[in-house]
Amino acid sequence: MKKKQSLPLVIGLALVTWLWNEYGATTFSSFPDASSASAASSDAILEAAFENRQSNLQVQGSGTVVHVLPDDTKGSQHQKFLLELDSGLTLLVAHNIDLAPRVPRLQKGDRVGFNGEYEWNEKGGVMHWTHHDPRGRHEDGWLERGGERFE
Repeated sequence: MKKKQSLPLVIGLALVTWLWNEYGATTFSSFPDASSASAASSDAILEAAFENRQSNLQVQGSGTVVHVLPDDTKGSQHQKFLLELDSGLTLLVAHNIDLAPRVPRLQKGDRVGFNGEYEWNEKGGVMHWTHHDPRGRHEDGWLERGGERFE
């Protein structure tokens, strides 16, 4: 994950810290592609989560595919790819294709929106729960490309 110091990062870190302290909150959302401010907001939330080693954060955002990885076929099958956010941050997306349709013909350069749960790791983090929850106990997630949603 690349670092980029900026005012949106400072504001996002302050917001995440305040919400965490005030509510013990684990759900933060913004709306991808609504404006550059919302994308910067979700990027700042993810940067703060990485810096603070936080996990279990529900976040919406969008980015550009920079590398399509082979599917993970051990246990539940996952479509995997690296997504670069507008801020330059990168995330591994692990989309459960046992529970949701795969994003067909995904390729480098595709713009992908997401709603999922961020999990910290030392390489930058993983975005998962990008699908519906068949048990109804977790907020439903999704991936979106070209106006088509995969959930």
